[in-house]
Amino acid sequence: MILLLFACAAEKTVDPCATGAALSTCLAPTQPESWYVEQSLLYFDTLETDFAGEGPLYAPEVARWEWPPWLKLTGYGAEDMERIDAVVRLIETAVPERECLFFDEQPFGRCRVDFSYAEHPDQSCPIYEEFTFNDAGEVTFIEAWSEGVWDAGGTPRLSTRVPGLGTAAGRFDPAGAEMVAAGAADADVEDLRVRALDFYATWLAEYEAAGPDVFADGCGW
Repeated sequence: MILLLFACAAEKTVDPCATGAALSTCLAPTQPESWYVEQSLLYFDTLETDFAGEGPLYAPEVARWEWPPWLKLTGYGAEDMERIDAVVRLIETAVPERECLFFDEQPFGRCRVDFSYAEHPDQSCPIYEEFTFNDAGEVTFIEAWSEGVWDAGGTPRLSTRVPGLGTAAGRFDPAGAEMVAAGAADADVEDLRVRALDFYATWLAEYEAAGPDVFADGCGW
């Protein structure tokens, strides 16, 4: 009986930040504040047509989630995301207006920017993005809204609900027990999980369903 009581007490005091299900808010900054701002700014360099050089330091399994009317999971894995963004750069694009700030709670990097497209020279596209980092200072999760004022655009951020992003490596496993359990309780996490399991097929399906007006809708034109 005494052993059982001790076991129950230990179970109740398990630190959720010390498990594989740790959320991103379990992590504290490990780099200078300027690191998180600079890495966030570098990301927008990679989306400009004249990009040449180094992008941000991505974790191998970095994910990018863009809320509708954008296309949800639009990047998964550093190599694949870089390939996708190379295609995006074929659209003549610049990001001339940028403001990125450091926050001492995840996501550590948060930016308000305006995209400029050559096909729409008189219309900018305001975007709000947040950047989650692991203990190595790598970007693990990017989340975007059409607009926002440092508050996730009024939509509950997904980055703080994904189990595994709060581990030292900041890795989430879409097939793992933690993600399955979280997905059963949170439809957005489940949506991310399913898409990550079959990224290209779900991304292409979302792209085809969006139709030709996705930029007009997302940019508020």
